[in-house]
Amino acid sequence: MTDEIAVIGGVDTHTDLHQVAVIDGIGRHLATEAFETTPDGYQRLLDWLRSHGEILAVGMEGTGAYGAELARFLTTHGITVVEVDRPDRKARRDNGKSDPVDAYAAATAVLSGRATGTPKSRDGVVEAIRVLRVVRKSAVKARTQTINQIRTLIVTAPSEVRDKLRDLSTRELIDTLARSRPTGELAGPVCAARTALRRLARRYQILNEEIKDADREIGPLVTNAAPKLVALPGVGPETTGQLLTSAGDNPNRLRSEASFAHLCGAAPVPASSGRTNRHRLNRGGDRAANNALHTIVLVRMRHDERTQEYVARRTAEGMAKKDIVRCLKRIVARQIYRHLPHVTHTTKPLPQTA
Repeated sequence: MTDEIAVIGGVDTHTDLHQVAVIDGIGRHLATEAFETTPDGYQRLLDWLRSHGEILAVGMEGTGAYGAELARFLTTHGITVVEVDRPDRKARRDNGKSDPVDAYAAATAVLSGRATGTPKSRDGVVEAIRVLRVVRKSAVKARTQTINQIRTLIVTAPSEVRDKLRDLSTRELIDTLARSRPTGELAGPVCAARTALRRLARRYQILNEEIKDADREIGPLVTNAAPKLVALPGVGPETTGQLLTSAGDNPNRLRSEASFAHLCGAAPVPASSGRTNRHRLNRGGDRAANNALHTIVLVRMRHDERTQEYVARRTAEGMAKKDIVRCLKRIVARQIYRHLPHVTHTTKPLPQTA
């Protein structure tokens, strides 16, 4: 068609239906329609968008949740997908809230340039690592809850149960309880406490084995995906898996090492006032990635000689420990970015001090 116009799509994603809107190059609302979240629905959605003109881009909320499969589908068919943040509260109060309104808002955010983020592709080994880590993380959380429940029950158990268990280490405690054979009537507090503790100990053992199985599965995937990253001081398979997950299968979407630091919440935030000139910790970004950086920093502060020298020097300069940790996180983020797979570095080399 010689008179085909350029259009921009916007999608408000949900579990069963995606609401889609389309606008032209000057922001006029053209149409809106809902499509099922099925392969046929995705194809009808794409055909509907193309019927309005040449698609410049599609803005979408929830590319990491309800819109993940649609984002993969559109990208596969050559459509540029832009990640759109949820509108702020003031915009929602001014414009109202409905699926068509949100879809039009997503398209408008792309047209205005407010939305420029590239979503994770979620189509490679990093996505596989992420999925497996979800199971491992929940197992670790459940194991922690289990041992906490065991120790709480011991505190409140009758003395003939409590006195035999109170001084045991975690491993000894679990082994002892799992091998126990409670006898007596369940109506008695002693027998009930022993039975409950035995069941919790066996649950702990099952969860422990599940975590070990997950580590055996995830470890080789992480090492093969980023061998240079795992080889860095203080960086292990667990922290590498989290940092790879945060960056995604397409880390080139991060334009610089500064953007990666911002993603991880490691970019310094100015906190100066009057004659005080300082920065503070960044409370934003991916908190799981920030926790991984924090773990790496703590390991290096304990075992890495260069990091220990850096800490000693900055301490002698009068810097507080939390500020030293903040600086170290920024340094580690720089090093991690340089060793992410498939990243083309365009920034100037910066000196490494830890």
